[in-house]
Amino acid sequence: MAVPTYASPLERVWHYTYLTVCALIFVFLIAPIIVIIPLSFNAEPYFTFTDRMLLLDPDGYSMRWYSSLLTFGMQNPDSTGWAFWSDAWANAKWVQAAKNSIIIGVCSTIVATVLGTLAALGLSRPEMPFRRAIMAILISPMIVPLIITATGMFFFYSNPCELLALVGLSPECGRLAGTYLGVILAHATLGIPFVIITVTATLVGFDQSLNRAAASLGANPRTTFFKVTMPLILPGVVSGALFAFVTSFDEVVAVLFIAGPDQQTIPRQMWNGIREQISPAILAVATLLVIFSIALLTTVELLRRRSERIRGVTPR
Repeated sequence: MAVPTYASPLERVWHYTYLTVCALIFVFLIAPIIVIIPLSFNAEPYFTFTDRMLLLDPDGYSMRWYSSLLTFGMQNPDSTGWAFWSDAWANAKWVQAAKNSIIIGVCSTIVATVLGTLAALGLSRPEMPFRRAIMAILISPMIVPLIITATGMFFFYSNPCELLALVGLSPECGRLAGTYLGVILAHATLGIPFVIITVTATLVGFDQSLNRAAASLGANPRTTFFKVTMPLILPGVVSGALFAFVTSFDEVVAVLFIAGPDQQTIPRQMWNGIREQISPAILAVATLLVIFSIALLTTVELLRRRSERIRGVTPR
């Protein structure tokens, strides 16, 4: 934004000082993320810039760490063609971690989106009793320190039947800790608050008279929801689902507590790599995750703007 021509010298100084401070804050926040991108192309097994990298020598840069994401853990990394890709799909540790992250992320996102949307719809109704208290309970996983939530999940998922018996329930259940179902439920619990918040924000500008009009025309509640309510709140639902997926894809604390050896996700594989084998391949994974996160956040922003246009908050 340009400085008005009638601005005083003091206002001009304040304007440029404000821009400088904002730029410094932006650099402070973004620098730790940006610096890993060139480091992921390091030809040497170091986490620092080598002399050849600083001199922009092409020999100082390499794609070796990106290729290692496919070959690490393979039985025959020197194979070619279909045998290479089959071996990588079946045995490469980073590929296995990516498959687990996607499967767990998609399943937990579906659970979180369905439950979070239903909760948001109920909390948006004015006749709902104790709305504030229920909202505080539902979003508590976002507020309570994650280590506490993960610890509670571990003790509950280790022997759910015994804990449920304390409140008079005696269901037939097994151990959830160390299973895919346990990890999915844990990630869904962490993703539900994001869905509730985004859908609730979308429902703030929702005109409830549309539902009453649909009911007066003979539409049943299910038809009203899928034909009237859902199309209008869909941008908020999708945004919440994306946030829930990112939360699952990036989560490591609950995985360390609950997951077994077979549920190695990308964050857990990165954690193991830092503890057991320091390799710049972690930087290559981090770079790919940064690009993936930017794409998701861009999608969320486009959906937010579309939602505002639909509700008439901003001009088309």
